[in-house]
Amino acid sequence: MKRVWIYQADRFFTQPELRLAEEKLADFVREWTAHGSQLAGLAEIKHNLFVVFTVDEAMAQVTGCSIDKSVHILKQLEKDLNIGLFNRMLISYRDKEGNIQLVSRDVFAALCQEGEVNADTPVFNNLIQTADDISTKWEVPFKDSWHASVFQCK
Repeated sequence: MKRVWIYQADRFFTQPELRLAEEKLADFVREWTAHGSQLAGLAEIKHNLFVVFTVDEAMAQVTGCSIDKSVHILKQLEKDLNIGLFNRMLISYRDKEGNIQLVSRDVFAALCQEGEVNADTPVFNNLIQTADDISTKWEVPFKDSWHASVFQCK
């Protein structure tokens, strides 16, 4: 099984930041181990907003220490790029034109009340845990996401 961890930035990466972050992540993944075993990992930045780690656990199991190492590299990126990667109070969704938007929970709630966000609005579920879920459960209609249990949309 391929496990994933998704970290949403608190703003979109600029192109120079994206290149630097991708370099640092690639360097990290080449050295990423769990109890001395090389992890079959991948780190990528999707949509200039999401850092996605993927590990094929058929090759080597992820451990608490290896997860801590991934968090450490993200903390370093936060410092180097002045970007936040652990703010869980932001919601990402696609607007009516299909562009990804990133807003606070309060703004998202207001957009729901105004009808700008509705049952069919695509939202990102960064809580998924497997690589297979990326294609089917990561970007889903509001009505099919955890968001529907927290926010009331028209």
